[in-house]
Amino acid sequence: MTQTPAKESVLGTSAAVFPKSHEKITNPKDTPYFVDNEFRFSATKDFIDVHDPATNNLVSKVPKMTTTELEEAVASAENAFPVWQNMSTIARQQIMFRYVALIREHWDRLAAVITLEQGKTVSDAKGDVLRGLQVAEAACAGPEYMKGEVLEVAKDMETRTYREPLGVVAVICPFNFPAMIPLWCIPIATITGNTVVLKPSERAPGAAMILMELAEKAGFPKGVINVVHGAHDTVNFLLDAPAVKAISFVGSNKAGEYIFAKGSANGKRVQANLGAKNHAVVLPDSDKDSTLDAIIAAAFGAAGQRCMALSAVVFVGETQNWLPELVERAKALSMNGGFESEADLGPVVTPESKTRIEGLVASAETEGAKLLLDGRGVKPPKYPNGNWVAPTIISEVTPSMQCYTEEVFGPVLVCLQTESLDQAIKLVNENPYGNGTAIFTSSGISAERFRKNIQAGQVGVNVPIPVPLPMFSFTGNKKSVAGGGANTFYGRPGVNFYTQLKTVTSKWAGRDSQPIKTTLSMPTHS
Repeated sequence: MTQTPAKESVLGTSAAVFPKSHEKITNPKDTPYFVDNEFRFSATKDFIDVHDPATNNLVSKVPKMTTTELEEAVASAENAFPVWQNMSTIARQQIMFRYVALIREHWDRLAAVITLEQGKTVSDAKGDVLRGLQVAEAACAGPEYMKGEVLEVAKDMETRTYREPLGVVAVICPFNFPAMIPLWCIPIATITGNTVVLKPSERAPGAAMILMELAEKAGFPKGVINVVHGAHDTVNFLLDAPAVKAISFVGSNKAGEYIFAKGSANGKRVQANLGAKNHAVVLPDSDKDSTLDAIIAAAFGAAGQRCMALSAVVFVGETQNWLPELVERAKALSMNGGFESEADLGPVVTPESKTRIEGLVASAETEGAKLLLDGRGVKPPKYPNGNWVAPTIISEVTPSMQCYTEEVFGPVLVCLQTESLDQAIKLVNENPYGNGTAIFTSSGISAERFRKNIQAGQVGVNVPIPVPLPMFSFTGNKKSVAGGGANTFYGRPGVNFYTQLKTVTSKWAGRDSQPIKTTLSMPTHS
């Protein structure tokens, strides 16, 4: 039997009370799960430690939930579905309005917990919350999204379309956007009438738990949104659960390809946004200062732990002479704990991430690349035990090098050179990933040539991270999308993913209609 504590005592934070420093927590709490609008503590004996990346001090423990507890969560969502499905879209919209207001009220609190668990600077964590909040705001247009169509297809006959929810949907989240990714999915899935089982990253679960507290306060009925915890076994449980009709996943290629294959084999809809190697192509006619500033921000923000980070720059022609200035700007960045006001970037998430990143930097040296700026071994004096990798810039990189073929997912920028725009386009297209890319130029002709020929889902023209706002959708390509499947987390494409179209053709003959001779021929509706 699991213990059900009072809601007020569980999370230990509020809109006014939340972490403001990396000070060690004396008595770290276990992270609860969330079922039937209740926070519950798991009966498991198996936990995963959550550490502050700036200090590696223990923050909390995440349970590897028992099978019985996982079954409770899915059953809760399944039981809530009939009532939630039959609630009017207008009524669901009113709850979403309240949810949006509460997220905005608790913005600072959410950002602080992200900084503590994930390592982002406070300002970057606020951006994490904002981009998720924007999706929730857009989801308030649910009545518009859920409209059907009607056409009179013949005399006294019409066809109507209806959008209907799928049922229980699962969301499996990464560590790098603890608020944004849950909010990519929860608002669109619920406004369309689905119920949700969310699995936050075991490395940074705190923001998701706050979002659950706010969902209950906003008026979501019991069971509409539930949270489970764990690692591989929890994911496999969701992939196998017959009640789960769809899976949304953001994360690594290895995990995402497995989830796509197994989920699809089990008859579920699956959308999976995976790894990336996003390129910036720099032409000589671009504005040097704004281009270099954009590259610095997009490469090293969030310590490079973004699937849309600019991790590769292709300098075309004479722009390779801009490298020394790029290095000087990167040197000026302040790496520090995320709560420090002057911090431009924080640590990477775990010691294992640091080791992996440093190994890829070392491989570049071994393979003949040139380290213009080496961030290994650099650490802020105040936090010597954190997972620190400072901004790193590698030049003379070739497409066969490991630092280029693999996603680094850290503050490491690899630099390549070509002599023409066409060569740059060819180089980018030959890379197996296709999340996003950007071109920096003052030429409309060059920008349009790039746009037409580049193979990437999201293209920026003088925009370094061209992630669309919620009226559009996230649009990856190539190996950045599992199995060539859907990658449509929000906007109208997101509504399409979370709903099933039903067409109904009706015939209502009037009293003055002439009798129609019975026929066995295929109807022509004419």
